[in-house]
Amino acid sequence: MRFMVIVKATKGSEAGELPDQKLLAEMGKYNEELAKAGVMLAGEGLQPSSKGARVRFSGSKRTVIDGPFAETKELVAGFWLIQAKSKEEAIEWVKRAPNPSPGQESELEIRQVFEAEDFGAEFTPELREQEERIRAQVAEKK
Repeated sequence: MRFMVIVKATKGSEAGELPDQKLLAEMGKYNEELAKAGVMLAGEGLQPSSKGARVRFSGSKRTVIDGPFAETKELVAGFWLIQAKSKEEAIEWVKRAPNPSPGQESELEIRQVFEAEDFGAEFTPELREQEERIRAQVAEKK
């Protein structure tokens, strides 16, 4: 099972404050531990929403909204993509993570990623084949 671990934004991350050397070292150690255990698939920090944009869909109309965005607590500041045997195992790994906002309360959200089998009969053999082709193309570019 794959899980997306979402690091929630803070006023500091939205202001463009970067982590200090101590936190970078702690995160590096944690990431190394995840990688050595074969759990980590990806992990990155994100630039503040002031450098981002949203595209709103309304029927066939597309509207671009430039950041920054309100409601900091609803924004994502970074993520890990991990692989675990269960949600419980994912939770145990996440509990070992350094606090992404030292000295203050912060929250990491864990969400399971859909797998092909989750879509049932609607995900036809042709669509599965297309998905596999796309994954292979993406893997080639790495």
